[in-house]
Amino acid sequence: MDKGKELEKIAQEKGLWESKHFNENPSKSPEKREESIDSEVEFERLYSPDNLNLDYLTDLSFPGEFPFTRGVQPDMYRGRFWTMRQYAGFGTAQETNTRFIYLLKQGQTGLSVAFDLVTQIGYNSDDPLAHGEVGKVGVAIDSLADMEALFKDIPLDQVSTSMTINAPAAILLAMYIVVAEKQGIAPSKLSGTIQNDILKEYMARGTYIFPPVPSMRLITDTFKYCAEHLPNWNTISISGYHIREAGSNAVQEVAFTLADGIAYVQAALNVGLEIDHFAPRLSFFFNAHSNFLEEIAKFRAARRVWAKIMKNRFKAENPKSLMMRFHTQTAGCTLTAQQPEVNIMRVAFQALSAVLGGTQSLHTNAWDEALALPSQESALLALRTQQAIAYETGVTDTVDPLGGSYCVEKLTEDLEQAIWAYLEKIDELGGAVKAIELGFQQREIQASAYRYQMEIEHQQRIIVGINKFQKKEDPPQGLLKVNPKVEQEQKQRLVTVYRERNQAEVETDLIRLEKAAEGTENLMPYLLDCVRSYTTLGEICDVLRKVFGEYRQENTF
Repeated sequence: MDKGKELEKIAQEKGLWESKHFNENPSKSPEKREESIDSEVEFERLYSPDNLNLDYLTDLSFPGEFPFTRGVQPDMYRGRFWTMRQYAGFGTAQETNTRFIYLLKQGQTGLSVAFDLVTQIGYNSDDPLAHGEVGKVGVAIDSLADMEALFKDIPLDQVSTSMTINAPAAILLAMYIVVAEKQGIAPSKLSGTIQNDILKEYMARGTYIFPPVPSMRLITDTFKYCAEHLPNWNTISISGYHIREAGSNAVQEVAFTLADGIAYVQAALNVGLEIDHFAPRLSFFFNAHSNFLEEIAKFRAARRVWAKIMKNRFKAENPKSLMMRFHTQTAGCTLTAQQPEVNIMRVAFQALSAVLGGTQSLHTNAWDEALALPSQESALLALRTQQAIAYETGVTDTVDPLGGSYCVEKLTEDLEQAIWAYLEKIDELGGAVKAIELGFQQREIQASAYRYQMEIEHQQRIIVGINKFQKKEDPPQGLLKVNPKVEQEQKQRLVTVYRERNQAEVETDLIRLEKAAEGTENLMPYLLDCVRSYTTLGEICDVLRKVFGEYRQENTF
């Protein structure tokens, strides 16, 4: 029997099966809703070969081959596990350094730095606006002195470091480069990632400083500098994670992220960079949410769409330019303060979906993160979750183990189509930046978040411990609390920095930076000079604020 007739026969028999079991003799228990709880993609009652409309060599191919649906490496985890990169940072640089060294000794294979809110928006810890926020949601970094303390006794040529920093990303990268210099390590030996994704800040997160145009300049300056001096550094982590945390569904998460990616690539091309010169170091960052099968399909669809964008739209020729390499973090927004131990299972399932979806790097949230920053014990358990998946479950023994599943392949196809529809809409609006200015993505995310909340309140979406299976419980013990003395300690460190540095050199470097910012030169060399003279993050950002101005979010409701 030829393939067409076989599929026709299967569809016919499936219709008879549905009629027999669901029409003529309906179940006494009504079926639950069929559509996915996390997107507009509908779930079928049953998937079979007739659901699929794909050509294996065109739509799937083999791992490590275009369009990379089945993974970016031919052997995936059979050759090497993903980077186990636990996100950490709190209080002072010294405290965070202690946590980093502890996790590395426990088998963590990459560092991931969480910066406090003050650092993220480019102020010093002694600024009046910083009061009460120093060291609270991440580590406080005011100058090179803090960065030196953060990476004390950690050889930067032997570890990969990710830094979740956006508006001042180029400055923090400059600090990292100079710390390596002081260790005798050349920039070419460094590996890691800066998030450096400002567009999602405007639509979903809010830690922006400058308007879009100068912000994009800082990003493309980083692209160019790293292409020449840091060949192993990922110059951007184009992030859907925060879009999902703000309330988007799975389709919006990927579509808005890829639209941002298109904008960054075009911006780089507009300043004269060659596509295959910078594109191989682009990376992505996604959320692993709770709908297990949909998340696996989401990762596969995202890779396929990006490969097609890079090949067909931007005419990239280097296979590495077509590969979507991404970091994944389990979904912080799904963690509950009620019955928080249940979060251990949520995180494990989400992490498993990321592995089955082919991630290159993974952070697993700690069970207590709905209540506080992770304790050392909960952070270790989160790391052990990844290690158990890697070494005990067997899912790493074969590449793309769910590839060929009727359900997963159909979901991948449906998600891809829905992603393309959003991308076409954003193109019609003039691209990601223009769409953000119009408030399009913001409104879409807000509508999705509202729907999600209404489903919880009306028990259309069940969250264990929140709207079903509740119980009385005592407050959890042993949560991490940041010492309120941290702010005073940071201010004192700044006094020491101000006293010991060469102030004339600082002022000269700031003047040179201001003149460069007013022109068109690449700013990275000037930022490096400022960092070397122990100019503070706040002082550098104040000069750039003077030249570039500050962004103010418009109401999109």
